[in-house]
Amino acid sequence: MSPSRPPLPVSKGLVVGLNAVIFASEEGEPRVLVTQGLATPEAALPFGPFDPEAHRTFEIGLREWVRGQTGFELGYVEQLYTFGDRGREAPLAALTGAAGGRVISLGYLGLAREARELSGLGARWASWNEFFPWEDHRHGRPPLIDELLAPALRSWADEAGAPGGRAARLERVRTNFALDGLVWNEERALDRYELLYEAGLVAEAARDQGEPSRARTGTGQIMASDHRRILATAISRLRGKVKYRPVVFELMGETFTLSELQRMVEGIAGFALHKQNFRRALDRAGFVEGTGRFEARTGGRPAELYRFRKEAVSAGPALGLAIPRLK
Repeated sequence: MSPSRPPLPVSKGLVVGLNAVIFASEEGEPRVLVTQGLATPEAALPFGPFDPEAHRTFEIGLREWVRGQTGFELGYVEQLYTFGDRGREAPLAALTGAAGGRVISLGYLGLAREARELSGLGARWASWNEFFPWEDHRHGRPPLIDELLAPALRSWADEAGAPGGRAARLERVRTNFALDGLVWNEERALDRYELLYEAGLVAEAARDQGEPSRARTGTGQIMASDHRRILATAISRLRGKVKYRPVVFELMGETFTLSELQRMVEGIAGFALHKQNFRRALDRAGFVEGTGRFEARTGGRPAELYRFRKEAVSAGPALGLAIPRLK
């Protein structure tokens, strides 16, 4: 007689949440759709529970929540990540109806060409640099890093008990924030936020532990639940993806100038591009072609309007954009 198996655990209060990170173009720069004061006083991404009775698919449920909270009609979306850490749901339990339970969130990433007018209460298009001010290097390395974050993170590394623990912490600090001459890696947006959270330098860390905040002034606007982590995940995904898929054109209009395209790429990457090298790389990739029409400018030389050549995606030598950094 075979030994009896222990019963499978029964999930109590488990809710599947749906979370949307929607990027759109506003005045030539990427913006993210957030709500304010809907479930908490903190900024939040559009979010709501999946209803298996009312929603035939996760995506249908997501679209309904985004529409209801912001008035925005989603276009193309793709699944980003599944977020299920214990304790992440408490600040939003009232919204999900899972007070005392656990919420597993399916995150989705959406791109839109235009930051259209919103109708939801507290809905707005925000610069993601409101939440991650250390990520914007377009005008040079933010003083915030070396004046505030680096000293605090080094002190946090020194707090590690064992020598090996201190060395491991310090290496993470140096690598993620490009200290001691290391090169800044824009795709580490999530790693940087998680490091700051672990060190207690962002407001969410103390809030989630119910402790007095050690967050430093200037470390970005707090977000509900783990939404800043979800947003950082999306930023890292988008920054990586522009290099192997021409997704930046999902944020551009039907026609655009090369300067507008460069500005958008710089807004995504978070650093200034070398203009000539960027345009040479565009020529080699074959992603754009001139329309023969020009944008009239006051007091300046008219700039030619270009369009995205969709056929170049399969026929061209490159799959994504080269983003040569301005040294």
